[in-house]
Amino acid sequence: MQNALAEMYTEDYHRWLTANAEAIRWGQLSDIDTEHIAEELDAMSKRERREVISRLTVLLAHLLKWEFQPAQRSRSWRNRLTVQRGELSDLLEDSPSLAVELESYIDRAYGRARLLAEDETGLDASAFPAECPYALEAILDPAFLP
Repeated sequence: MQNALAEMYTEDYHRWLTANAEAIRWGQLSDIDTEHIAEELDAMSKRERREVISRLTVLLAHLLKWEFQPAQRSRSWRNRLTVQRGELSDLLEDSPSLAVELESYIDRAYGRARLLAEDETGLDASAFPAECPYALEAILDPAFLP
């Protein structure tokens, strides 16, 4: 059955998913498509990591905009910070191991956030610090506004 499931992977992904889930539930582990399942699990892990970095990027961009465009501050901007922090918190709650890695994502996310803030504000890149000016604890703190 494993060969049939492996062929099903490219022919009908949904059917492949349900057939493998059923085989696992029934303890028919020799029937599952282990190679593709492992690939899918790796891909899921990467998507989770990318989502955390994406949320962190948007959060940092909003913090930069808040700090460097004080005349533009609004309730809407504050709400965006709240939403991004909440979404990031939810992701980290679902995958606590990503919280351990969060500090290592700051540089990558900040570089992207700086470009985003530059584009959205019209300010020159030199208006923003070259390195992230916010500590991780502050970034995640719902009360923190630079």
